[in-house]
Amino acid sequence: MEIITSKIVAEKLSAYLHHELSLAELVDWAETIMMEGNFEKNNYETLREIVSRLGVADVKAFGLTWEDCEGFLNQLGYAVRIEVVASP
Repeated sequence: MEIITSKIVAEKLSAYLHHELSLAELVDWAETIMMEGNFEKNNYETLREIVSRLGVADVKAFGLTWEDCEGFLNQLGYAVRIEVVASP
């Protein structure tokens, strides 16, 4: 299995925020990574913390808010920008 990097986790979060990945798919990915993943060493603790949190995002007590996603992306070194456009 590939090494899980900040970029990979950020791409999964971005896909979720763009509705390209459902919450269930994100949770399934995170659960698999927690069991089988190999995290990059220089960001190991942060990556494991974020991915473990994503793995329980489907549990009502935890959930996953916009602010959670923004915070995770910031921890990974990414900024979030929103663009609002008129519907066709």
